Amino acid sequence: MKYPTRLSDAVHILAFIALHPDRELTSDKLAESVQTNPAYVRQLMSALRKGGLLTSVKGHPRPALAREPEKITLLDAYRAVEGDKPLLHQDTHTNPACGVGVNIQLVLRDFYLDIQKAAENRMREITLDDVLEQYKAKIKSINLEE
Repeated sequence: MKYPTRLSDAVHILAFIALHPDRELTSDKLAESVQTNPAYVRQLMSALRKGGLLTSVKGHPRPALAREPEKITLLDAYRAVEGDKPLLHQDTHTNPACGVGVNIQLVLRDFYLDIQKAAENRMREITLDDVLEQYKAKIKSINLEE
């Protein structure tokens, strides 16, 4: 099973741009850092632009944050790349003739909604600036350079 990585990849791209504001950052360069293909990076950057988090001009490899890092939350990034897609997904292929198969999904739906609300509230509190600060602290603690 492949786990969704769109949010972590989007935050990676935003952080990379924030850390290198004066560098030319092509989708190839960003894809190299994320270890993916440039088309996927362009897709994420398009979503981030539409979400109001990124600015860029086609043909000019100088993307920039549309807001200061302290004004971009993880929820902003999540909404930009995932829309209203929930974090947890129910199995919609259970046996409809089975009482457990039908009813367990109804029970789980309520719990999943509670988890979604809690996660969104926490994601609203975490900013790109928080991510960058922890990144810098981690780099400093292991004494590595970019």
